[in-house]
Amino acid sequence: MESIKDRYAIVGIGQSPVTLRSGRSELSLALEAVTAAIEDAGLHTKDIDGIMGDHPIRVDAMAIAGALGLRRVGFFIEPEFAGGGVPGGIMHALAGIAAGRAEHVVCYKSLNGASKVTVPGMAFDLAPHENGFTRPFGLLDPAAYAGLAARRHMHEYGTTSRHFGAIAVTCRRHANRNSHAIMHDRPLTLEDHQQSELLADPLRILDRCVDVDGAAACIVTTAERARDLRQRPVYIMAAGQALSPCLARGTKDPTLPENETSLLSRQLFSMAGLTPSDIDVLQICDDFTCYVLMALEDLGFCRKGEGGGFVEGGHLDWPDGKIPLNTSGGNLSEGNLEGFNHIVEGVRQLRGAAQAQVGGAETVLVCGATGTATSGLILRR
Repeated sequence: MESIKDRYAIVGIGQSPVTLRSGRSELSLALEAVTAAIEDAGLHTKDIDGIMGDHPIRVDAMAIAGALGLRRVGFFIEPEFAGGGVPGGIMHALAGIAAGRAEHVVCYKSLNGASKVTVPGMAFDLAPHENGFTRPFGLLDPAAYAGLAARRHMHEYGTTSRHFGAIAVTCRRHANRNSHAIMHDRPLTLEDHQQSELLADPLRILDRCVDVDGAAACIVTTAERARDLRQRPVYIMAAGQALSPCLARGTKDPTLPENETSLLSRQLFSMAGLTPSDIDVLQICDDFTCYVLMALEDLGFCRKGEGGGFVEGGHLDWPDGKIPLNTSGGNLSEGNLEGFNHIVEGVRQLRGAAQAQVGGAETVLVCGATGTATSGLILRR
């Protein structure tokens, strides 16, 4: 397969406000983010001829095309995976461009995660072959799966709840600098984390993402076309997807030497011609703190079992950490947009426009959720 390295770019980004009760439809939120991304790129609506949509049960491509009055959409796709699959959606958009089916593809994610939930309530109908073996035994939601993985990591490697808390505190500090974050005005200490209620032992409520209403979007095109548009292009050095066998979505054995995230890591770094030490900023989908810690190990930023010491060492903090994490606050504190906000923040970092701007940032790694089919990107200035 021919490498995509530096042949495509993100040229526009947009994001709606994140709120707990928007009073708006997911279509309305999506349109705000999409039109903002089109304007940011210096394009017109008529220039959009491809759509990488949200989950088809929420806001499908036809709804977006109809609302925008698009007349010549030659490519569309609607991935069904949530946080793990979001960066991979960008890869599918690039495939549509490479096939000559589109020139400018809009990619988006929209959720009424706080005021109403549309997809998770249908989970049993979507995957009865999995849930029939798990729900009767108490695995009723993603937190239960995450709790099992967290406890196994603690048992095997001596990881503690305070290590998970260090990730929550880091993301909250970054959100406190982000005026658009849902937790912008709510500081968090490690002791606050330790005193918060248990969600799924050993995980606490502050180890989980904050559900919000909101949407985010971006525009991708070829590097050649990108040079003539309004914004400095953010080039895509690598894009990949990976999965590994598991009993059900969300199950994860953190002791296995090979898993979906380690496979993704090899794909991304090989394609980009980089190593973990070359990455300046990390944007890791953070539905649960324990999965972020495990992703750091599997991506190669520290060794297996050493994630606890790594996260409490200040490496992930802005501005002095060697590799700042989720500088907008991420799903844990900016608001859960299933990881699309991580792509938008990665672009801001490489434009030099983030509110917790990493000095001299040249490269960003975006990783989807772990513990499920996952995907990722490496972006550069």
